[in-house]
Amino acid sequence: MLLAGDTLALAAGAATWLLAGGTDAATRTLWALFTFPVILVLFNVYGLYAAGLRRVGHSTVDDIPPLAHALLVASVGLWLYFDLLAPGKLGFGDTLLFGATAFVCALGLRVAARHVAARVLGAERVLFIGSGPMTPILVRQILASPRHGLEPVGVLRQPENERWPLPVPELGELAAVDARALLREHGVQRVIVSAEGIEDERLLDVISLCRQLGIKISTLPSLSAMMGPGATIDSLEGITLIGLNTPSLARSSRILKRLMDIAGAGFLLVLSSPVWVAAAIAIRLDSPGPILFRQKRVGRGGQPFRLTKFRSMVADAEAQRAGLLAQSRQQKWLDLEHDPRVTRVGRLLRLSSLDELPQLWNVLRGDMSLVGPRPLIEEEDRNVGGWARGRLDLTPGITGMWQVLGRAAIPFEQMIMLDYLYVANWSLWTDIKLILRTVPVVLLRRGAN
Repeated sequence: MLLAGDTLALAAGAATWLLAGGTDAATRTLWALFTFPVILVLFNVYGLYAAGLRRVGHSTVDDIPPLAHALLVASVGLWLYFDLLAPGKLGFGDTLLFGATAFVCALGLRVAARHVAARVLGAERVLFIGSGPMTPILVRQILASPRHGLEPVGVLRQPENERWPLPVPELGELAAVDARALLREHGVQRVIVSAEGIEDERLLDVISLCRQLGIKISTLPSLSAMMGPGATIDSLEGITLIGLNTPSLARSSRILKRLMDIAGAGFLLVLSSPVWVAAAIAIRLDSPGPILFRQKRVGRGGQPFRLTKFRSMVADAEAQRAGLLAQSRQQKWLDLEHDPRVTRVGRLLRLSSLDELPQLWNVLRGDMSLVGPRPLIEEEDRNVGGWARGRLDLTPGITGMWQVLGRAAIPFEQMIMLDYLYVANWSLWTDIKLILRTVPVVLLRRGAN
């Protein structure tokens, strides 16, 4: 399906030459058709087919960098080919038009192909073995996001499951079941193992069995919360070593991130200015008190700053906080299913995440970033110690991994791990992906409270 979609996208790119006109347009298009197989092979080299299908949670957003790079190489190659060998010259503008059209069409057709494949082929059946700190987050994401094409069928328990319970059926203990029979009985297509508490010998037996049965296998090792996708794999005399990133950014990376913050926040402030006016009027008419709410938060390096939001609660909300802590669903922060302090307009602002808009001013001031760890109040920050303080090496953000992966549905301890994971593996592309993933989260109100 992906191959068919890419072929149509390339055809659409070549068709722009016909629409652009010119005496050589038809000739150039005919010659281009002969180069399509070469471009599709190039796509495969960039991992746009089989490699992506083996990965868990791979989406079209992840295809953007390799697809753009492959089409850039292909477009330059076409330009040189026509310029040197084929009849009729191909201008630089024609090359850009071909690449841009093929890129946009390929992204759209890949989204459609994955959607159709999920419906026609069905979800991949997943069995979990054991449970570590990151496993519940993964399971919640799978259950909440059918687009990943994964269907949890159950979990084989380990004693450590009591610390990190999973919202899927328990199928027994790993040491007490016939794993081969169970895998076949439930039609398991992928096994996800949390290595925490599992002996190496038993883990190797599971991997060997999955290989024999042709079942894909993924692992969440005990240090996964610290490694992330930025970890490097080295080999020393045949022994594998995994290099962990230290949670720090080079000066050039900080400058690049800051430039993106200024450009993005400035653009969004101008774009959202009518919403500011409407929200201010609605807040003033709904309840007495100020339009903006300011609160002391802990920023980069533990330095405090004043976070600004549209007021979504009654004016004396902070005074009521201590009395509501006893009703909180979590011990380390205030988490209420129905907060009585939220006003009518405030409820709409929160569900639409419009109450966050004034934080764009915090971004311009440098107190916050568009993407980063969640800014905590001092009371919550006192619950974070040891290695987890590394989350403060980056400026806190309006959005981030916690906001994208579930917001209020994610417990405090796992939120801290996600922040550390983000800091330890920062890249500009990670920020761009999180911004792109924030858009559907806000529109669909996932995790809003």
